[in-house]
Amino acid sequence: MKIALLGYGKMGKAIEAIALERGHEVVLRVDVSNAEDREKLSKETADVVIEFSSPHAAAGNLRFCMEKGLKVVCGTTGWLQHKQEIEELCRARKASFFYASNYSIGVNLFFHLNKVLARLMAPQKQYAVYTAEIHHTEKLDAPSGTAITLAEGILENRTDKASWVNNLLARPDEVPIWSSREGKVPGTHTIKYISDVDEIEIKHTAYSRTGFALGAVLAAEWLADKEGIYGMEDMLRLEEDNS
Repeated sequence: MKIALLGYGKMGKAIEAIALERGHEVVLRVDVSNAEDREKLSKETADVVIEFSSPHAAAGNLRFCMEKGLKVVCGTTGWLQHKQEIEELCRARKASFFYASNYSIGVNLFFHLNKVLARLMAPQKQYAVYTAEIHHTEKLDAPSGTAITLAEGILENRTDKASWVNNLLARPDEVPIWSSREGKVPGTHTIKYISDVDEIEIKHTAYSRTGFALGAVLAAEWLADKEGIYGMEDMLRLEEDNS
């Protein structure tokens, strides 16, 4: 498979290493130093584009790819105010778009576990919910896309919660996210339910970028023969537990 990379920072390089290990060809690497090379992208030059750039560049990159009807796997966060527009363009141009706030297989199982736990805890009003995330100091957006996905998973299953807030004291109808930026931490996410008598905690800790990179390449392989809009729940076939 021929892969083009939009964004060639640490994640782009990790994705390249995994792609080559799995027998794929990286045909184009575009970063701020050679942004004009994006014009070389077409259905003929690349089977799938993997976009891990920056919050301010992502929407433009995705718009460009959708206009050309390309297949794109995107892992950049901090641009989601444009997501509806990108999805509409994807449908109009019969392109393919795969988005995840986090490509770690473990994290996506954690997303599912978070929703199940939120549903179980919804009747237990004696518990206050609390979320936290820690990332490396080079991460530009806060809260992380993963933290937002976790908060939204809680909101989907709690009628008494209306929104989330970041690094602020939460009102009773808000889910708090506490964000920290420390050293070289790849990513740690915690969900806690706290009462006067006990505490329930689930936590995911990433040890390196390798899990994220592998997930992105697996998503590209999965998307290669598809048209439309997808996410990790589609690839992993995660079905809602309605028990």
